[in-house]
Amino acid sequence: MGDVAKLAGVSHQTVSRVLNNHPNVSGKTKERVEEAIASLGYRRNTAARSLVTRRSRTIGVLACETGQFGPANTLLGVEQAGREAGYFVSIANLREVTSASVNDAIAHFRNQSVDGIVILVPHPDVLAALRDVEVPVPIVAVGAGAGNQLQGASLDQRLGARLAVEHLIALGHRHIAHISGPTHWIDAAERIKGWQEALGSAGLEPDVLLQGAWDAASGYRAGLELLKHHGVTAVFVANDQMAVGVLRAVQEAGLRVPGEISVVGYDDQPEAEFFMPPLTTVRQDFEELGRRCMEAVLQQLDGDGGTGDQIVSPRLVVRSTTAAPALHKAPFPLN
Repeated sequence: MGDVAKLAGVSHQTVSRVLNNHPNVSGKTKERVEEAIASLGYRRNTAARSLVTRRSRTIGVLACETGQFGPANTLLGVEQAGREAGYFVSIANLREVTSASVNDAIAHFRNQSVDGIVILVPHPDVLAALRDVEVPVPIVAVGAGAGNQLQGASLDQRLGARLAVEHLIALGHRHIAHISGPTHWIDAAERIKGWQEALGSAGLEPDVLLQGAWDAASGYRAGLELLKHHGVTAVFVANDQMAVGVLRAVQEAGLRVPGEISVVGYDDQPEAEFFMPPLTTVRQDFEELGRRCMEAVLQQLDGDGGTGDQIVSPRLVVRSTTAAPALHKAPFPLN
């Protein structure tokens, strides 16, 4: 820093202010310091800095299923927000969700002396395991749900499900099935509740509930099972990947989408508008979700208790897989 100060013709303190984005530095002075930094190839000694500040400038992120669209983009949001705030992100990706794997990941983060932890696994077993672990740093979670002691951010899963089902009801559908994700996942359970609430508010019965595993293959199998249920004219699928499988199963059976059955997905992954036909779905801002989680942990680090769980609202994107039900007989055989 002394070399940078000498080359820029400023004090050591001014260099420190520029490095820490202090507002009381003129634009010209900041530009001169930044040019000196670039010219000398200066890099902070983070190990020395951590001894002074007692912070590692590292946030641990406990993640799972990061190969899927939602978790991958939530993680991206966390990383971007961390980088903007000057933090490095250390990731522990769970292959399976167990108390042992969660404890191992937390121990790993403690060995790294992370300043805080973000949990990107909306799974009740993770939240239960954390109750029995003493973590001496701020910890926040995605989708912890109402009544949980952890702060964080959540996508309003029930609202998203209601938007999907209310859209189908408004088109005139009265027999609307749901293909859920694994019901032990918080997101899947909340979407089931939203489906039930929307149907209940319209005086309709939530009588056809099938379960998938978030992937296209399980959606295809659930789609084949759906064909056995009579009277169904529409289906709300808990994510776009499973909706791909459902579309194939239904179309292989000779049924037209949306002419004989309407399909709504969830997530609005980039490929959804290129499905055949383009998929009506619920859009979630996963990157914003990740940013909100990082903001929550940084607020706690700065001594601000925060404002509780932050909610990110989804929105419905209407494309070509939904229409009014056909006026002739129900597409599936009556029992």
